[in-house]
Amino acid sequence: MALNKQPYRGTRDFFPKDKRVRDYLFTVMTKTAESFGYESYDGPLLEEVELYKAKSGEELINEQIYSFTDRGERFVAIRPEMTPTLARMVAQVHREQSKPLRWFSIPNLMRYEKPQRGRVREHWQLNCDVFGTPGRLGEVEILQVAVELFQNYGASSSHFEILLNDRAIVDAVFKNMMKATDAQTYRLYKIVDKAKKITHEALHKMVSEVGLDTIAENIFYHYLQLSTFEGVKSFLEKNDQTEIATAFSSFVEFTEKANLTEYLKYDPTIVRGLDYYTGIVFEIFDKHPDNRRALCGGGAYANLLQIFNEDPLSGVGFGLGDVTLRDFLEVHKLLPNLEIPVNDVFVTFQEDDGLDATLKLAQSLRKNGLKIVTSLEALKFKKVFPTAEKKGVKFVTLMGSDELAKNQIQLKNLETKEQHSLDLADLEAILKIIKA
Repeated sequence: MALNKQPYRGTRDFFPKDKRVRDYLFTVMTKTAESFGYESYDGPLLEEVELYKAKSGEELINEQIYSFTDRGERFVAIRPEMTPTLARMVAQVHREQSKPLRWFSIPNLMRYEKPQRGRVREHWQLNCDVFGTPGRLGEVEILQVAVELFQNYGASSSHFEILLNDRAIVDAVFKNMMKATDAQTYRLYKIVDKAKKITHEALHKMVSEVGLDTIAENIFYHYLQLSTFEGVKSFLEKNDQTEIATAFSSFVEFTEKANLTEYLKYDPTIVRGLDYYTGIVFEIFDKHPDNRRALCGGGAYANLLQIFNEDPLSGVGFGLGDVTLRDFLEVHKLLPNLEIPVNDVFVTFQEDDGLDATLKLAQSLRKNGLKIVTSLEALKFKKVFPTAEKKGVKFVTLMGSDELAKNQIQLKNLETKEQHSLDLADLEAILKIIKA
């Protein structure tokens, strides 16, 4: 029986063309994060399942992780997300490190999910997190990083928006204003998270099953109608939640000073499902009608390290997967043409005797930082330029019998069509033309 040539379901083969796209995505991610002073980190591909049980939701543990018992009888999982590893690493060093800590990574992650558009079982994800910032400035900075990242791909506010909420506001509405119990609050979070995905009738049915009184239900429905920062401030103040309103207004003022206003929109249904979020929560949405979906999300947290019995430490971060990012860039036609590789020179020879000379030339050019493709065999003239086009080179060297006799090459610029006869020994002249 022949082996299957296709990759495991939900994973991808990255042939050179696809790998060029991935490299491009990673390069922009890295340059953006580093431009804000974020440092790269990484962790192990395997972690003990207990780490995810302490931090992640039941759906992840029961349905999505790839887990097994290793030869040492340890119950481990291939990492489905990076945040637990990040928390474990920060817990080790944060006391000795100067604050804030600014870290980023682009880990390979695996989850057992149903493959569909924008979702696979194996993907790469940019994670940016900052710990120990004063006040709410970390929340503002992480939004700046996210916006600048998309800008660096060529996107603007016409392409995406950031839907934003504050978990402190949600808790104030549910617990202070509605007087909901912990069990009711838990159910309300789940309902809010689904509110825009279900019918009006289904929403009312779910709310009626929570066991709220009429006043609490009215407050809940009023909350779901909020759509502006000014509106939520007024709503909180009218219901004696002045402290929460003031704190949120202060955050909004910071975002205005950071020139983020055109990207931000208040959305009461953005709550993010994970329990450790304590502040700002947000999702970046694609505005294109053919790809109207969340591209990434994140939020602020203070209790993440408590699973390691550490004191609270303010943190905020976001994650952006490579699959949804590529879909976004493609639908908006922002992805550059990476169909062919990019090289500097195609070094060829047309007579068998030219191999030694061209190999030496290629070696000298590489030592000067150039990307060189060699033909490795005598190449007929009519094949040189079609091959050069496929290799994505800017220059071609030719060496026929006349050039061999004179110890020369012909150097041709494929864009300008200029051609120069140059001595093989005059490396400086060759480099001057190539690097001009």
